[in-house]
Order: sequence, then structure tokens, then C-alpha cells
Amino acid sequence: MIGTIVNTCSIVAGTILGTLLHRGVKEQYKRVLYDGLGLASLAIGLNATISNLPKSQYPVLFIVAIAIGGVVGTALDIDGRFRRLVDRKSKSGEAAEEADAPATQGAKGRGGRRLSDGLSTAILLYCIGPLSMLGPVISALKGDNTFLFTNATLDFVSSAVFASTYGFGMVLAAPVLFCWQGMFYLVAQLSSEAVSDALMSELLIVGGLMITGSGLSLLGLKDCKTLNLLPALAVPVVWFVARSIFC
Repeated sequence: MIGTIVNTCSIVAGTILGTLLHRGVKEQYKRVLYDGLGLASLAIGLNATISNLPKSQYPVLFIVAIAIGGVVGTALDIDGRFRRLVDRKSKSGEAAEEADAPATQGAKGRGGRRLSDGLSTAILLYCIGPLSMLGPVISALKGDNTFLFTNATLDFVSSAVFASTYGFGMVLAAPVLFCWQGMFYLVAQLSSEAVSDALMSELLIVGGLMITGSGLSLLGLKDCKTLNLLPALAVPVVWFVARSIFC
């Protein structure tokens, strides 16, 4: 688990660094960073999807996964619940300051919404990627943490940029990453066959589309409510489990 621990700590360290730079960055530069994050999300998401499509054994599975996952996620209102939770925590933490300066309440409200946008995008970028998903598996099976150390370096830079735009609240993405990679690590240790290359390809295709949707949202082109698509990641898993049982 050392690789996952290092990766998690890199996000915390990057967030602290970005937060220290937060107040010294002018608004126009924050806007540039915001747009840059959107473009980076598009590039990473499209790359993950396109590079794994030729490896897919079931070319239509990702379409079914997105459709089913989107319906389930919308019915559960995952995106809305997440945003309301983050906004409520953000506002409660700033209640005293808002009481002293009522005129800034509107700006704080917008800041809360931006934090929820940033968190949803950061969680997807940190968790849904070849290095973040394959890294724990390779670490568990071979004791090789190279992928995770490489991912830690990338996440350190990304988290610093995120925090310089959204603030220290971005540190909440760190425990999510730890639990996500820890899950892959434990599953791989329990059964090396449970996380196959075929399943990983399907997960990366679906995850890449979700990251692409986050990029569109960051750029203000389309609010895809990507968190509502999270159940789509469960569809390939259910399919492969059912296939192994009945076939």
C-alpha cells in the first residue's frame, strides 16, 4: 500500500501548496488555470476512451453502461446531492465571515458551487486513469510501485493547480483516492483474476467518457452532471461477473 499512501500524500501536499498560492493569484490567471483544467480533462478523457476502444471485447458495452448508469445516477440525483453537500459544508465553514460581510454572500455562494465542480472533476481525474487503476493492481501482484509513484507526481501538480483555483477544500479528494486505490489493491490481492485486462479496458473507456464530460463542464460548454454517470462503472463489473457465472 506504500504507493497508494504516497499518491494520497502527494495530493495533500499539492493542495497545501496551491492553497498558499491561492490568494496571490489574480482572477484572470485563475480563469486561465480553470480553462486549462478543462482542456486537460478533455485530452485525458478522450485519450483513455480512444486508446482502449480497440481493446474492448464488447464494443457496445460502454454505450449500455453509460445509458444504464446515467438513468440510475439521475434517479438517485448523485450529482445534485454531492453539490448540495459540498455547498452546505462550504457555506457553514464561512458563516462567521459572511455574517460580518453580507455583501460578499453572493460571491461566497458562487465559490461553493465552484468547489463542488472542482471536487467532482478532481476525483474523476485522480481515480479514473490507467496509472491510478492499474497501479494498485501491479503493486499488489508484483510489489512494483512505479505506476503509483509516477501518478503521485502528476497528481501533485494537478492538485496544486486545482487548489490555486478552488481552495483547500480540494483536499477532500485525497481520502477518496485512497479508498479507490485501496479497493483495487485488496481485490487484486484476494484474486489476481478478478481484475482482468478486459475489465480494466471497459472501465477505462467508461471512465474516459466521464472525464471528458467533466472537461466540457469546466469549459462551460455543457454541464454533463458527470457524477450521475458514476453507476456506469458498475455495469462492466456486473457484466463480467455474470459472464463468469453463466458462461
